[in-house]
Amino acid sequence: MPLAIAISCTLVTVVYVLTNVAFYTALSPVEILGSKAVAVSFANKLFGPLAWTIPVFVALSTFGAVNGILLTSSRLFYAGACYGQMPELLTMIQAQRLTPTPSVLIMAILSMLYLIVSDIDALINYVGFATWLSIGVAVLCLPWLRWKRPDLERPIKVNLFWPILYLLCTIFVTAVPMIASPYDTGMGVLMILSSIPVYYVFVFWPKPKWFQQGSSSVTMFLQKILVVVGKAKVAQL
Repeated sequence: MPLAIAISCTLVTVVYVLTNVAFYTALSPVEILGSKAVAVSFANKLFGPLAWTIPVFVALSTFGAVNGILLTSSRLFYAGACYGQMPELLTMIQAQRLTPTPSVLIMAILSMLYLIVSDIDALINYVGFATWLSIGVAVLCLPWLRWKRPDLERPIKVNLFWPILYLLCTIFVTAVPMIASPYDTGMGVLMILSSIPVYYVFVFWPKPKWFQQGSSSVTMFLQKILVVVGKAKVAQL
């Protein structure tokens, strides 16, 4: 896994650097600053009648990235629910396909809600800040556990230089937007804090009997609609 990560990150970095070199070589600074889509301007200048291929490939790349994010991020919902941090429904698996269908659907619905924001720059700032902050906190666990729990079993062990370097980059990526666009980053913080009432209501709060009965009824109804079962049933399948 470390080798796969190193190769993929290096390859992506090289492709992005060479792409930017191509843009800055073919376009003048005035053309770049005045363009709403630099890749399209680059294609119009060099590819002529084939310029339409660039938007098509960008769209395909975007859909591929969205597909990967939906499928991987939904597993985070599933894992959190298995540890009791999210509603029970998200721990369930589709009976035939053995996929965490409720988690995937929740992630898809949240993604569509983000599209309500018409300003793409603001949306990037909202989600980008929240994403980088969350990832940075997760990576912070690595040096913390190395210090507090040095005897833990570690199937994969990396030099602390890399997580520390990553944390420094994360601090830079999150600090700059806070200064440049405090409103957008504030909205990103609110997006993160919106999870607190959900956690309190569905996990932490000692639920009265009527709430438990209602929650169980809704869970059973959604189980029938989605054809999903709990982990114990999955083991039998």
